[in-house]
Amino acid sequence: MAEFFRSRAGKQCLSVMALGATLWISGALLDVDSWLVSFMSGLENYGADEFVLALGIAGGMSFIYSALRIGDLRKETQLRGAAQARADWTATHDHLTKLPNRYAFERKILPKPARQDGDVPEGAKSNVTIFSVDLDGFKKVNDLIGHKGGDVLLVEVAKRICALGNADCVYRFGGDEFIVIALGMTEAREEWFAKVLIQAVTRPILIDGFAVEVGASVGYDRWNEGAEPLEDAAHRADLAMYEAKSRGPNHHLIFQPSMQDKVTERASLESKLRGAIQNKAIKTYYQPLIDLRSGRLCGFEALARWTDEDGIRIPPPVFIGIAEETGMITELFENLLTQACSDALAWPDDVRLSFNVSPVQMEDKLLPSRIFKVLAASGLPAGRLEVEITENALIQDPAIAAYILDELHKAGVQIALDDFGTGYSSLAQLARYRFDKIKIDKSFIATCREDEKQEKIVRAMLALGRSLNIKTTAEGVEEHAQLAYLLPLGCDIGQGYLFGKAMPAAEAGIFIENQISSLAFTA
Repeated sequence: MAEFFRSRAGKQCLSVMALGATLWISGALLDVDSWLVSFMSGLENYGADEFVLALGIAGGMSFIYSALRIGDLRKETQLRGAAQARADWTATHDHLTKLPNRYAFERKILPKPARQDGDVPEGAKSNVTIFSVDLDGFKKVNDLIGHKGGDVLLVEVAKRICALGNADCVYRFGGDEFIVIALGMTEAREEWFAKVLIQAVTRPILIDGFAVEVGASVGYDRWNEGAEPLEDAAHRADLAMYEAKSRGPNHHLIFQPSMQDKVTERASLESKLRGAIQNKAIKTYYQPLIDLRSGRLCGFEALARWTDEDGIRIPPPVFIGIAEETGMITELFENLLTQACSDALAWPDDVRLSFNVSPVQMEDKLLPSRIFKVLAASGLPAGRLEVEITENALIQDPAIAAYILDELHKAGVQIALDDFGTGYSSLAQLARYRFDKIKIDKSFIATCREDEKQEKIVRAMLALGRSLNIKTTAEGVEEHAQLAYLLPLGCDIGQGYLFGKAMPAAEAGIFIENQISSLAFTA
């Protein structure tokens, strides 16, 4: 046997056996070892030539199989790579506009600025400016033409913004907010570009036969390259955008440090407000409502007042606005209504409690049940409660608003339309909903005697109230001359400093006693 393996044929056999052993190991890794083992066990019945031939065939088949498996693995790797690329694109792009999203922005690596025109100063070539663009009035467009129409508008706006800058430098951050990265701009060109963005977005867009228009607010700031993440500049641009939005539609502003201070102050105030609501530190004050025909007190309007721990009085529009934005308005409303109902129990039965409802709450179908729960707990009859609702609150969701008003009316709660004439579609609201009272805004009362147009409007409002058999309340009555003007016109109720300012519950009790004594003395 040893002489055989030393011969030429033996050496060939050893080579083939080595090759076969190598391929057998490869086959084992590819789960074919069981087949090769069974094959080799059958070779004992063959001679040397047959044995060498069998090993050669087995090795060749293993090689072919391995090559095919390697090809399959390469194809599978390519498919996985393509699937991963598609998944990554989906994760980093907005499905509607196909623009890169916030996640893509966070991964953005900016290229070196290209050479600019000769009129661009050398120092400006490395500038990177972030623009934040937010649409104004987009919700109204959705209400007018539906969400599909709103999607069409967003796609068109995206195209217009991309036409002004590189498509890979425009991002949709969600909703109706876009981010634009611009390279190599001077201060003058930054301001010009902000104006151009507003002009491009606000051009009318034809959707299903409707010429739709939206406004735009733009804020911008430069990126401190190398000193901060790109997101920091985007955050400052956002702050500038929100400040621009607060000044009305179609404004643009560059970031100022005072804007960050304002946000910090607001965050601090929000934290204080949360604690004040939890500790029930916000109190109800009461302003008298006077029947102008009899001169008698007919009710109090409950008004929220807050003095923080530092003794600073926070204006109601400020803290109520924060409560609405942060979702704290429901808890604040229930706290104040509970407090007011408890105080009202000490008043005469004919003195009604008037309480304001936030426009945000008019989107809450549970509002009636919340009010009924407070009334039941306090023991105040529903007929002694009057809920004041502004016109703007009725347009958010008319169907829910109608449901809420119907439920309150069924229970006996009175409904007053507050700030009449300052909101949307006043006459349409009177036709659609049932109201027990309309309150003429103080802006009309303040100028009606000097302004002929305002006077005619006030007269028309009072005449409308009489014709619809709805009581009218004049807000902001501060002078005897205003009272003398309103009495002949048939105004039912007066409210203002002339009759009394908002006061704590204890002072309201004294006011009632003085009123009763005064009327008794007159009688």
